[in-house]
Amino acid sequence: MTTPSIAEVIERALAAGSALEERGTEIADEWQYVTDLAGAWRARLEAVRAARGDEAAPPGSAEAIGAAVDEIGLIEDPHRAIDWLSTFPQIVLAALGERT
Repeated sequence: MTTPSIAEVIERALAAGSALEERGTEIADEWQYVTDLAGAWRARLEAVRAARGDEAAPPGSAEAIGAAVDEIGLIEDPHRAIDWLSTFPQIVLAALGERT
């Protein structure tokens, strides 16, 4: 099994973040907050991808991020999705050895 690149891991994380954003925007009063929050974290993850995307992902990072993505797939409550939208990118950054 080959080690995924940071770009590949971030792509998976971005897709999960989009799912959280979609679920969170179900709360009309939170739409702007969710959209702004998702945009800020998306930009941060895309900056890491641009800077380090060709590097191999650190050992265990793809598995850790994958476990978090699996949990995201179970989220049905939009309020919980918003909570995860603010913390999930920090999990990704920490797993990749980036400052959060």
